[in-house]
Amino acid sequence: MSKLRTFPLLALPLFAFAAPAQAETATVAGGCFWCVEADFESVAGVGDAVSGFTGGTTPDPEYRASGDHIEAVRIPFDEDVIDYRRILDLFFRSIDPLDAGGQFCDRGREYTTAIFVDGPEQRAVAEAAKADAEATLGREVVTPILDAGEFYPVGDYHQDYYKSNERLAFSSVGLAVPKKIAYKRYREGCGRDARVRQIWGDAAPFAK
Repeated sequence: MSKLRTFPLLALPLFAFAAPAQAETATVAGGCFWCVEADFESVAGVGDAVSGFTGGTTPDPEYRASGDHIEAVRIPFDEDVIDYRRILDLFFRSIDPLDAGGQFCDRGREYTTAIFVDGPEQRAVAEAAKADAEATLGREVVTPILDAGEFYPVGDYHQDYYKSNERLAFSSVGLAVPKKIAYKRYREGCGRDARVRQIWGDAAPFAK
C-alpha cells in the first residue's frame, strides 16, 4: 500500500446542526446505515441524516426485505459550513472502498458501497474524490458512482439507532440492552473501525 498523504479532513469541529430548509444533500451507501448515520451526524455542517434504501427496483423495500436495494443514507449539509467534496472525502475514508462484496462483517449487495449523484455537477465532484482516493491508496476503488433514484427511508425503529436509549428485549449482543449500546457492540464486533484504520491509517476520520 502506498504511504497515505496527510489530509486535513477534520479541520472543522465535529457537531451536528439543525439543517436549514435549503440544505444540499449527499446520498451515500457505506454498509450498515446505522454506522454511516452515526459518523456523519457528528460532522459540523451536517443536519439530521436519514437512513434508508435506494439503488434498486424493488417497490417499498423494508429492513431485511430490501430486494435489490442498498442500505444508504441521505446527508443534508450546509454549504456555508462544509461542501460536497469534503463530505465525499470523509465518506471514502470511513469505508473499505476496495471491497465489492459488502462491508466488514455484512456481506451481499445490500451492504455494498456507492455514491448516488444528483446531476452532472455532483458527478464531477464524486469522480474527483474517487480519483483522489485511488491515488492515495494506490489501488482501484470499487465504489461506483450512480445516478440518484428514489430513496426509501427506513422505519423509525432504525433512525438514530446509534443514540437511542430504547431497550431491546433480545439481540445478538445481549438481553435488555439499549440500542446505543447494542450499536457499539455490533460496530466493534463487525470490525468496521479496525478495517478502516488498516486501510486509511491516521486519515480515517471516524474510526475509534
